[in-house]
Amino acid sequence: MSIKKLKKDIFVHFIDNLIRTVKVIGVQAKGERFDYGLLASAKDLRLDYDVTLQPPKKYFLPPVETLVTYEVGDGYSSQYDCEQFVLIGVHPYDMVAINQLDELFRQDNVDSHYFARRDNATIVACDVVNPSKNVFASSMGTATVKNGYDVLLTDIGDSYLAEAATEKGENLLAKAAGAEEANKEDLNKRQQVWDKNEAGLNKHQLQCKVTDLPRLLGRAYNHPVWEEKAKTCFNCGSCNMVCPTCYCFDIQDDVGWDFITGKRQRAWDGCLLDGFTKVAGGHEFRKKRADRFRHRLYRKGKYVPEKIGGQIACVGCGRCIDACLPDIANPVNVYNRLVADLGVK
Repeated sequence: MSIKKLKKDIFVHFIDNLIRTVKVIGVQAKGERFDYGLLASAKDLRLDYDVTLQPPKKYFLPPVETLVTYEVGDGYSSQYDCEQFVLIGVHPYDMVAINQLDELFRQDNVDSHYFARRDNATIVACDVVNPSKNVFASSMGTATVKNGYDVLLTDIGDSYLAEAATEKGENLLAKAAGAEEANKEDLNKRQQVWDKNEAGLNKHQLQCKVTDLPRLLGRAYNHPVWEEKAKTCFNCGSCNMVCPTCYCFDIQDDVGWDFITGKRQRAWDGCLLDGFTKVAGGHEFRKKRADRFRHRLYRKGKYVPEKIGGQIACVGCGRCIDACLPDIANPVNVYNRLVADLGVK
């Protein structure tokens, strides 16, 4: 696949032309923070952002979505969102998270609603320019990414290097009038960015190898840290809602007032929320806050890795740390406490 160099003024024209032909979603300023939104102009696109408020997973697994509509006597109809769109500005750690979701939603019964959106998306990832205050992607091995995207952008000063990794990416870059072929010096500059980020996106240093986490957690189920941290937990679920790898959802039927029509919807849910594990008869098998707090960390460091070939379901974005009011959500702090108390075997 090709690697092009786009001068920044050429890149602006490229994005503006793209907006005229297809739905384009990109990172934009929201006061002093940043988040994804529909782009109206290239001048609103911010590829120098630190971290977005919400991860880009919401464009593939929306907070609330209708799966089925139905009418008594007239059957039901599955609902799919098949609109094509371009998603610009996905940081490497968020791309790794999307890759994990792809694998998880492909297992067993393939989630056709998820893949209707995923297959119609063209993802333009971008390497980090300004690290956020709580990022620890370097510790998690997610500071750079090599797959999943259609195009990868790297800021090398006066230009962006744009690597097309798929046919969709090639087709997208073919619309960039004035793009040049990248030369060896350009590629060296990109490598310098990668080297810097692989070492420097680490505001919280994990004191073990990321591959040690499943074994470490295997010995930590009854460790006192779960009770200690849970004492100040608000059960708000903010850490779940901002996590790019959390994918739990609840499904409910919404019956119309006419008792004839209705719809089945799914909505994000979170393992920190009280009632998340409540089942028939009112039984709740993780009723204690400490049990729910522990489950979140086990899900990331042990349970999901067992499902997807050892990949840790924490990508080091740091959003949970930003969102947690009592400051207990930092996975690195917990894992480092376990390393200090139990050692690594």
